[in-house]
Amino acid sequence: MRLKEINKILKREKKFFEILENYDKGIGLPFQRKRIDVTLSLRTMDKLNEIKKRTGKPISQIIEEKF
Repeated sequence: MRLKEINKILKREKKFFEILENYDKGIGLPFQRKRIDVTLSLRTMDKLNEIKKRTGKPISQIIEEKF
């Protein structure tokens, strides 16, 4: 490949190269997930279950969308 073609690809795919660079630095990938434990009140769980039934989405996805 010529330098011109390489620079064109780097410019076009800059976002992905930054993601891979961060992964190499140990920061991780932006779409990786990590399991955590949280304590919620029964009232909050009832609301989350209600939203889950209404939307058909998993509770974890509902919580992620709120952030």
